[in-house]
Amino acid sequence: MAASSPFLLLVLLCYLCFLPSVVYGQSYRNVSLTSYLTAGDKDSSPSSWASPSGEFAFGFHRLPQLNLFLLAIWYEKLPEKTVVWYVNGNNPLQSGSKVELTSRGELVLTDHQGREQWKQDSLSGNISHAAMLDTGNFVMISTNSDRVWQSFDEPSDTILPTQILDPPSILSSRRGEANFSKGKFELRLQTDDNLALYPLSFKEQVYPAYWASDTVGSGARLIFNESGSVYLLRRNGSRLNLGSTNDTLSTVDFYQRMTLEFNGVFSLFVYPKTSKSGNWQKSWSIVKSIPSNMCVIGMRDTGPGACGFNSYCELDEEKRPKCLCPYGYTYFDPNDQLGGCKPSFPLQRCDSDGANRGLQPEFEMRAMVGTDWPMADFEYLESVTEDECRQACLTDCLCYIALYRDNACWKKRLPFSNGRRDPGVAGKSLMKVPAGNSTSSSIPPPQLGGKKKDRGTLLVILSAFLGSSAFLNFLLLSLVLLGLRRMIRNRKKKVTGSEVHGAVIISNFSYKDLEKATNGFKQVLGRGGSGTVYKGSVLPSSRFVAVKELDKLPKDKDEEFKNEMQVISRVHHKNLVPLLGFCDEEHHRLLVYEFMNNGSLSGFLFGDSKPSWNQRLRIMFGVARGLLYLHEECQTQIIHCDIKPENVLLDETFTPRIADFGLAKLLRAEQTRTTTGIRGTKGYVAPEWFKSMPITTKVDVYSFGILMLEIIFCRKNVVMNSDAEEKAILSDWVCDCYKEGRLDILVEDEEEAVNDFKKVERLVKVAIWCIQEEPSLRPSMKKVTQMLEGAVQVPHPPHPYSYISSID
Repeated sequence: MAASSPFLLLVLLCYLCFLPSVVYGQSYRNVSLTSYLTAGDKDSSPSSWASPSGEFAFGFHRLPQLNLFLLAIWYEKLPEKTVVWYVNGNNPLQSGSKVELTSRGELVLTDHQGREQWKQDSLSGNISHAAMLDTGNFVMISTNSDRVWQSFDEPSDTILPTQILDPPSILSSRRGEANFSKGKFELRLQTDDNLALYPLSFKEQVYPAYWASDTVGSGARLIFNESGSVYLLRRNGSRLNLGSTNDTLSTVDFYQRMTLEFNGVFSLFVYPKTSKSGNWQKSWSIVKSIPSNMCVIGMRDTGPGACGFNSYCELDEEKRPKCLCPYGYTYFDPNDQLGGCKPSFPLQRCDSDGANRGLQPEFEMRAMVGTDWPMADFEYLESVTEDECRQACLTDCLCYIALYRDNACWKKRLPFSNGRRDPGVAGKSLMKVPAGNSTSSSIPPPQLGGKKKDRGTLLVILSAFLGSSAFLNFLLLSLVLLGLRRMIRNRKKKVTGSEVHGAVIISNFSYKDLEKATNGFKQVLGRGGSGTVYKGSVLPSSRFVAVKELDKLPKDKDEEFKNEMQVISRVHHKNLVPLLGFCDEEHHRLLVYEFMNNGSLSGFLFGDSKPSWNQRLRIMFGVARGLLYLHEECQTQIIHCDIKPENVLLDETFTPRIADFGLAKLLRAEQTRTTTGIRGTKGYVAPEWFKSMPITTKVDVYSFGILMLEIIFCRKNVVMNSDAEEKAILSDWVCDCYKEGRLDILVEDEEEAVNDFKKVERLVKVAIWCIQEEPSLRPSMKKVTQMLEGAVQVPHPPHPYSYISSID
């Protein structure tokens, strides 16, 4: 027995060496220093290290249908080998790549040529070994038995039970189900303790969050506990639950993970471990999603929305968002369905008058019920039939979709964004696509360089040139060059007196020209804080114009005036008064606008007869679209700073046109009409003007809110001779009535408004949001237009002088 003791002791020692170690209650198999893994079959070394139970593996994960590899952690026992952590998603590696736990205790990833691709963050302490744990956590252990690095602290797109994240932490989505390059969404647990979901834009800058926990300053930690609950734990001990698998779906019977999916949804998944787990299928199932409907909450003021441009979002049977292309469109990249869609036919060529009559027979309108792209509108038509809506889009070269709803038509232009398809979406979208048997080749390409007749003549000349003698060739070439020179001279003569800015020509008038056009500046149309407006007519068309003579500008404004003319000349929108020209001569600064036949909105609203309800709504929507264009859609953002009825003019069809939109960029603060040193007009001025706060587009939103109330109730905001003190200021009166549920008394004398009272309530709520004293609580004009058109819900607003929550 004594003789055999050394042998038994050796056997016992060998057995103990192969027993799993225990650290923090988790068993693991040691990965000793200098151990390494190799991708593929190039080397005889293993390609992964498994956890003790074999449920997780760390190593090289082969990408589907590719001889490329990720350094990853995955569920080893599942047929899908679902990846829960990875590091080189943007740069998959070839066979022969290696990951090694070096003798210095560093985890280093190298490619097949030995070049370093990744290394774990710097460590404190001497590394003894590493291990893959049964929790899905890969850890590196120091000689003092401390965890000095773990994969749980550097997550990719997934968190697992027992994982805890402290701020700042980020989860990044992948590009697709099997595409591990960085995607378009991030989940951030920020240093201010707020957990938020963000879409990414160009160069990975973030758009505004589409979901947030609103836990700023609470000391929050993101915890996925062993029982399957995911929550934010605040400093005071309270919890904000994000998802739970409850007792019936315990981690004993189900694998669990919470992943920021490639579509931007943060989802809690479960997978049954055995067939004894009830009726659950052997696949991943979603038990909780944040947000619950990405197609709606993913809508944003800027960017492509939940899906890419020109596509639309629709929930599948599992309530997961999918991105699809409408009729006549295909994916830019079939492997990236979030990348948007493109027309599968050539875009239309616009004639000089903006129509496309010659192309109309080659197109037709295809209906898509319950589908809308609310961010692409450029024109609104009311009191029209569906056929009239179709025809309006067919004959407009800029229109590619027309939304028809409630006898109204919204014309939309490319690119479309924030598209969604849902039974709750009212109306139908009419898609303009090649008609019947038309093919893309049947649509003539844009003409480059002149009319067919001109090109035909040129071909005849060239033919004659090539077929004649050398002397005639020389003579003909000389004549052609002489003719070209004369054409250039004539073209220069035509441009004299005008300046070209971009693709738009605006006239540069002399002071004498405008003095003659206005008959010596005799007929005054109006006076304002920035100058006087005169009526005139310009030859040779004798068209009527409005000439605004600005008050004298300082000398240092001369160059700025010229620069601003370049900016304003590029600003074109149906709801803006067109700038036709200007005068910049000595101390004279004049702007020449198109004359609006029906005067200002002020005279229209507050005259002897009350305009119809529908006509007022049409004007309101038009002003909103004009402001949206100035704030977000033109090349240079313009803040108007003086929105009021006098600065909204009406053309011959009573279409509203915002006037003086360029003056905000031209004038200094001391040149305004008020005595407070601010821009704007009393009664329409946002509170921040008086508080030395930064001025943003929200000052226009405030003024628009006041204008909305004036349009809705057809009375001025300030009426000093009111019969009751509480009615003297319209905005205060409306807010009080709304708070008391008595809006009906404001419209009791107008039958049309009474019959449309739900819309009155909705519009009043929008207006109250606009006039919030705190600028951050006011919506953007993009959000305002969405609310006006019913594309998004309008929450109940707080009183303008209280600070509650923002809808932005």
